[in-house]
Amino acid sequence: MSVPFVHESSYVDESALIGDGTRIWHFCHVQTGAVIGEGCTLGQNVNVGSNVSIGNGVKVQNNVSIYEGVELRDFVFCGPSCVFTNDLTPRAKYPKGPAGYRHTIVHEGASIGANATIVCGVEIGAWAMVAAGAVVTRDVPAHALVMGIPASGGGWVCQCGAKLRDDLLCPACGSGYRRSHEGLALAHEGGDFNVHHPAQENLRHPLSSED
Repeated sequence: MSVPFVHESSYVDESALIGDGTRIWHFCHVQTGAVIGEGCTLGQNVNVGSNVSIGNGVKVQNNVSIYEGVELRDFVFCGPSCVFTNDLTPRAKYPKGPAGYRHTIVHEGASIGANATIVCGVEIGAWAMVAAGAVVTRDVPAHALVMGIPASGGGWVCQCGAKLRDDLLCPACGSGYRRSHEGLALAHEGGDFNVHHPAQENLRHPLSSED
């Protein structure tokens, strides 16, 4: 894998660590102690706060700030202008500092749509999908689709991104799922997760027009 690429308009603090093959585009700032894995992409105007942990293969679109206390695990997708927070009761006069931040975890493969807001202190389960503009105020189960304000359940999604049928089978790739204590878990893999969805216009949870 190639060495990291950092655009000349961006700044990476000296103690930050960037994995091989990661690309950091215009006007980004990666702060002290942040760790970004391999093969990630940070779009324009992305701020990665101090001590933030980002896994491998993560894609962060334009205008996203990932504050201290947020953890993005492998293959997370953050849509344009989605919002993370780290303090439930912020006051300019009484800053809490890192000891008062609420920890937010976005688990492997989860996708967050454009302009969604993630209130701090929640976990977004593996391969969950947060619709564009949603406001997440509580934990999201694995493979759940959530939408609205506040975000609530809108069904379940496959690892490939397609919405599951009522019998928890994927109409796009044929994979099947079963209930688990985390939400859903893969019961059997039906085929290639990297499938084309010909009926994309029928999905009710568009994240972004960008790939």
